[in-house]
Amino acid sequence: MAKKEKKVAEQPQVEVPVMETPKPKVKAQPAKPKWEVKDRVYNLKSMKPLSFMLRSSNIYWFDEEKGYERELKYCQNQKTPFVDEMKGDQRLEHIIFRNGSLFVEKEKTVLQKLLSLYHPHKDSVYTEYKPIEEAANEIENLELEADAIIAAREIDIDMAEAIMRVERGSEVDKMSSKELKRDLLLFARNNPVLFLDLLEDDNVVLRNFGIKATEMGILKLSSDQRTFMWGSNDRKLLNVPFDEHPYSALAAWFKTDEGMEIYANIEKQLK
Repeated sequence: MAKKEKKVAEQPQVEVPVMETPKPKVKAQPAKPKWEVKDRVYNLKSMKPLSFMLRSSNIYWFDEEKGYERELKYCQNQKTPFVDEMKGDQRLEHIIFRNGSLFVEKEKTVLQKLLSLYHPHKDSVYTEYKPIEEAANEIENLELEADAIIAAREIDIDMAEAIMRVERGSEVDKMSSKELKRDLLLFARNNPVLFLDLLEDDNVVLRNFGIKATEMGILKLSSDQRTFMWGSNDRKLLNVPFDEHPYSALAAWFKTDEGMEIYANIEKQLK
């Protein structure tokens, strides 16, 4: 009788995980802004002569990546404005603004890059016309103007007088309320930033108060503008600090304990 062979139980195969060496993370480099191929216009900042020649040679631009200044030159027969990258003869070309403006076609990429990116006189002698940025700036200016005009319509006559006295001085005393309101609105429209700054300045009203008190003889300001006194008896009230405007010093003094008492006294006399 044949012996039965014993079956050997098969051992389950265990998969050994293979450890992969982690790859070093490569830091993503920021993409360089793509140069937009288009026609560009450049305008002189403070003048509009019939013709103006911008320097096109012996100019330099500091290359932060390379760590040194690189010479620039605009040559008609070169594909780069950098002298150290030029090949062969260099035929220098003039850069001329006509009536304060220079139009550069999209095909003249070398000149555009020289003017838009590298020229040291960019933003000091001339600027590149950018309609989107100019529209944004114009919107901001219009909003400031609107805010100033709305605020000018709502302020009371005393505040209006105080603000306009900063702008017009003693002329304010001869103006009617209608003239004052008109000039205030014009001032707010033409100088919105200054108007809004004055509106938020607490000392504007106090300065105007002090000027009115002096003009009416309630207070006196010495000829050297260093001392305020009572108009009735010349009693000294305040010594003006050196290099400070007398009415600014008076406005600050009105906020002190002693000054508040004098302010209340003057206010009764002005009424």
